[in-house]
Amino acid sequence: MSSQTPYKVLCVCLGNICRSPTAEVVFRHYCDAHQLNIEVDSAGTSNYHPNKAPDLRSQKHARKRGYDLSALRARQLKIQDFVEFDLILAMDYENLDDIQVLMQQAQSVLGQRMLRAKIALMSQHDQKFLQQAVPDPYYGGDDGFERVLDQCESSSLAWVQVLQQQLKG
Repeated sequence: MSSQTPYKVLCVCLGNICRSPTAEVVFRHYCDAHQLNIEVDSAGTSNYHPNKAPDLRSQKHARKRGYDLSALRARQLKIQDFVEFDLILAMDYENLDDIQVLMQQAQSVLGQRMLRAKIALMSQHDQKFLQQAVPDPYYGGDDGFERVLDQCESSSLAWVQVLQQQLKG
């Protein structure tokens, strides 16, 4: 990326304690590995877990693959995020809908020209999990947390390839 200003990506799920913090750390890992000037953050559409650390099961499974989620804290998606971020990635279709509703509110409050965020599904460009929701592992077993990691790794790599092309120009 030629510009000094980093491209900013926000990963969003419902509570910001399982899927989106995992996506944040995995996406950041691949951006750093490909030397892209991209900042990655995460948020939830709900305010169920304000300032809470990621789910211990998410942390445990991520740690096995070399990812550290322990410093992250949950926060809720806010109108200002549509101004500050270039790309907002939804983990599933319900959250995609909720993000679009909040974006419409942001447009009415701030005006269309103030918003810079584009909204997409995390798996939008992922050939392995194309257009698939990242399933919420919260009420399931270990397999769900492994699936989240598999999908976040695959989708993050797909986005890195897309962004490498977009950010060249």
